[in-house]
Amino acid sequence: MLAIIVILLGAPVAAALVSLRAPLAVAQAVTAATGALCFALVLALVPAASHHDLGYLSYLRIDAVSVVFLLATSFLYAAVAVYSVGYLPRDSRSPGFTRYYRRFYAGLNLFAWSMLAAPMMSSLALLWIAIEVTTVISALLVAIADTDGAAEAAWKYVLIASAGLGLALLATIFAYYAGAQVLGEHYNLAFGPLLHAGARLPHAPVRLAFGLAVLGFGTKMGLFPVHTWLPDAHSEAPTPVSALLSGSLLAVSFYAILRYYQVAVAALGPRFPRDVLLVFGVASLLLAALYLLDQRDYKRLLAYSSVEHMGILAIGVSFGAPIALAGVLLHVLAHAAAKGNAFMGAGVLVRKFGSKRISAVRGGLDLLPWSGPLFLLAVFALSAMPPFGIFRSEFEIVQGGFAASSDAGAAVLIVLVTLAFLGLSAAANRMLFMPADADAAARYSRGEPSAWMVVPVAAGIVVLLVLGVHPPCSAGWRDACRGRRPGGPRRARALGRAGQRDRGWPQVRRPIRHRAARRPAAVGAPGRPGRHRHLGDAASLGSRRLPGADPETRRRVLV
Repeated sequence: MLAIIVILLGAPVAAALVSLRAPLAVAQAVTAATGALCFALVLALVPAASHHDLGYLSYLRIDAVSVVFLLATSFLYAAVAVYSVGYLPRDSRSPGFTRYYRRFYAGLNLFAWSMLAAPMMSSLALLWIAIEVTTVISALLVAIADTDGAAEAAWKYVLIASAGLGLALLATIFAYYAGAQVLGEHYNLAFGPLLHAGARLPHAPVRLAFGLAVLGFGTKMGLFPVHTWLPDAHSEAPTPVSALLSGSLLAVSFYAILRYYQVAVAALGPRFPRDVLLVFGVASLLLAALYLLDQRDYKRLLAYSSVEHMGILAIGVSFGAPIALAGVLLHVLAHAAAKGNAFMGAGVLVRKFGSKRISAVRGGLDLLPWSGPLFLLAVFALSAMPPFGIFRSEFEIVQGGFAASSDAGAAVLIVLVTLAFLGLSAAANRMLFMPADADAAARYSRGEPSAWMVVPVAAGIVVLLVLGVHPPCSAGWRDACRGRRPGGPRRARALGRAGQRDRGWPQVRRPIRHRAARRPAAVGAPGRPGRHRHLGDAASLGSRRLPGADPETRRRVLV
């Protein structure tokens, strides 16, 4: 497995170096091959990571939660690498194009590398560094078009994201302080020791670390109120970069919040971290749903849809039920495929109509025989229509909300998701179903700009159908979906040992039944038979035997 991980981390860097000097056709072929290779390597990691954690050199650690985010990033990397072959024309003779495509492909490969590296990091400090690297590379890609709008969006992104990551660094310092109180000053912020010592960590620094982590990494994730960079950056970036920003970068930032959530639950219990995530999630979902109703730019429309789905992820974790957590991880995969498809479809519309304004696009289904229907299916998938993966993941999240007695939160989620659906469907209806006027019909010929821009979108639709009809279902995932406590040979590896208290995930509690629980508790022993609450509960000690004592003596000792 070490060889697989080394190749996974080294191949994108090698592709970036090749792209800086190679001709366009070579850069395109190398990038596409590297993307496909990385996706295949991550698939090869899944069986091993589903059964035990993979740790190497004390810097790398891969578990089942990490693999979920690696799958999302590697699939999008492969898809946009193929898509970019048609996105960048081969015969462009404009001045500066050679410099542009070399920077584009080098940046694309390095961006994918940084997002693949982040979920592999073994400590909170290394995770922060990896996410900081994603900021630097993605900001350069946002500004690559060298226009005033792109430069403004890139600077806005850098300023806001840097401020947020400054708060995340402060969260890392507080997490180190909390761990050092228990594990010593030489503690290196590794996940494992911190989670195992969770019950002994001081509460105040852990509470501060989690709050700052949600606010800091939430800046990169796109949570309200630190989401303001996101619509501009997604709108101005090249389409393949927008797909990676929305489908992968936001998810990687959410991964960092999940790690802090595990530590917070292990140290503080579930109430505080769940309340924090619920507040941020509902606020983000509400803002996105309202903005989706009144957008004039369809790339900004898709950016606000990303804010919506990040809010859904935060709300799903706040419910805490195992089925909701399973839905959250499924949502990460399904959103990556659906949002990647939507942005790649939007890129075809930009190429065809020469505008990002919704009012400028008419008759998309007639003029784009393949990309038009595929874009419509991507919008359906983002709107949680069956049988796509997002429908299943949101259904599981809502089911988890009701199972956790969070009826109000589940109801708010349903209402706001429905409102967001209205905004997305109205815009898609105007662009795809309204007929083009006579001038537009004469100006635009029927057909696709490139087959390379269709194939990855079709593959994404297949992935969404698979996730909706037959999602990945390891033994631990099945246990979580059925509300059973993972354990023994059926550990919840798909949820990162979701049922284990020392990992910070909620567990499905079952009463401990001893033989004494079958008879009434002794006089003076509070609590219900079959449930231990303190040392005076006879049911918790019912399995003891006091040889040589009469029944009355045993009763007095047990009480």
